[in-house]
Amino acid sequence: MTLRRTLFAAVLSGSLILTAGCAGDDVADDDADNDSGSGGGAVTIASQSFDEAALVTAMYEELLDDAGYEVTKKLVDTRPAYLSEFPASVDIVPEYVAGLGDQLNTDANGEGAEPISSSDLDATLEAMQPLLDEKGVTLLDPSEAASQNAYFVTQEYSDDNGVTKLSDLEGESIKLAAAPDCEGRDDCEAGLADVYGIDIELLPLGYASPQTYQSVIDGESQLGQTGTLDGTLDDQGLVLLEDDRGIQPAQNLVPAVSSEFLAEHEDVAEPLNALMAALDNETLGELIARVSIDRETPEDVAEDFLEQEGLID
Repeated sequence: MTLRRTLFAAVLSGSLILTAGCAGDDVADDDADNDSGSGGGAVTIASQSFDEAALVTAMYEELLDDAGYEVTKKLVDTRPAYLSEFPASVDIVPEYVAGLGDQLNTDANGEGAEPISSSDLDATLEAMQPLLDEKGVTLLDPSEAASQNAYFVTQEYSDDNGVTKLSDLEGESIKLAAAPDCEGRDDCEAGLADVYGIDIELLPLGYASPQTYQSVIDGESQLGQTGTLDGTLDDQGLVLLEDDRGIQPAQNLVPAVSSEFLAEHEDVAEPLNALMAALDNETLGELIARVSIDRETPEDVAEDFLEQEGLID
């Protein structure tokens, strides 16, 4: 797949990260009452609004629409915003294994709870199971594709300071442009402080948002948060730092479904599991680049990919 690499794309446009289909934090939808039985009815999907999540959510939407469902899609800024409504008024969530597990753990046991996630996918899934049961949520098949938090600096900063890995920042006072929910997270602010010994000042400018990129480029922040599949960095003069002390857990893509909804609509599992099997990091990275760099809509990229894979008619 040939991908254009234009500097214009991800930085100054305002982009899809914050605007594509973005709703407010209240994701309840009183009109989306589920019909019982399989083979159709109303279904509500909720996720976050950054490019990658918006793309995967669009894939879910296309698959479920093709299966005869009337889909309501909600994109919000943070995971807690939709988890507070899931599964009461949200039926399906495109998720990341460790991100979901750690948030459920925090919700159940408080901010100081010992993390349950690790780089071991199976161990993380096992540790999550009691929390999933209590929440009334079932996970379908995890994908090989995994998207972890990652942190970048400008190429100039890297060259001038000899910084190529996160441990090179140990003992430094650093401004970090990141998502608001980065605070206190072991794969974000807490891990950077506790494991890497970095004195972090958090600027809540968003996950891989135009504001986050620009803050680092302008020197307002030294460090910015994105994902490991971000294909926009080179063109912006930005470089990922190696997570050499391993604070990133297993973040495989996985469909999270209301257990009650799944019992009444068992047919949703097959197309979503087929999607998870069709995705790997290389494929997902190319698809994300079409949205973030080439400025195609998540919906167009999702439809094109699913048709090519024979997952929709």
